[in-house]
Amino acid sequence: MSGALRPPVESITEVKNMAKANKEDVNKPRIKVRFFNVLMVLIGADLILLLAPGIGILNSVFYIGEVVGWSSLVTGIGFLVFGFKDLYQKQ
Repeated sequence: MSGALRPPVESITEVKNMAKANKEDVNKPRIKVRFFNVLMVLIGADLILLLAPGIGILNSVFYIGEVVGWSSLVTGIGFLVFGFKDLYQKQ
């Protein structure tokens, strides 16, 4: 009874040819990544990870201060926002 529900068996070469025939050539546009924006993202992430008040790596080992910690957090978030803004450009 289950044999009636199966499609007819095709040869392996026919299945491979069908798979090749169904592929469409999709030409994706090239994307250019700006080096300056990548650098801004890395600097912003480092500022946040190192100097964030309460959770920063350097701030947990050494006493850096609240003013430096909060200003570096705000500066790091700013670097991240402006770094991700125009990171990718279409060519």
